[in-house]
Amino acid sequence: MKTVDIPVGTNERYQLVSITDEVKNAVREMGVEEGICVISSTHTTAAVTVNEDYDRDVPKDLAAACRAFLETLDVRFDHMEGNSDSHFLTSLFGQSQTLLVREGQPDLGRWQGIFLAEFDGPRQRTVRVAVI
Repeated sequence: MKTVDIPVGTNERYQLVSITDEVKNAVREMGVEEGICVISSTHTTAAVTVNEDYDRDVPKDLAAACRAFLETLDVRFDHMEGNSDSHFLTSLFGQSQTLLVREGQPDLGRWQGIFLAEFDGPRQRTVRVAVI
């Protein structure tokens, strides 16, 4: 197994940041032509997701939907740091994604991209890419 860490900076509380190019570069540099790629967040308040990466409004819309979704919940979070909403969203989205590697690249559909989903920003994050 080969791994690469990708640093990601965020500047908003809820934000989806495309890391597609960075993941593609990492996979290419690892030199694996066929296999499995795991992209994971090393944080409890940031997730990794795959979604449309063509229209720049999609990540903004998803962040807005997260805020609106949380506002509809009738729940009291007791975590003293005040970021239980971030832990909750990370659990819903998931801390990692697994993709096939074909011809030395993550196997993504035409419009798909890979995102770090920030739920407790702004922060400096680490996304770990492993290829088997």
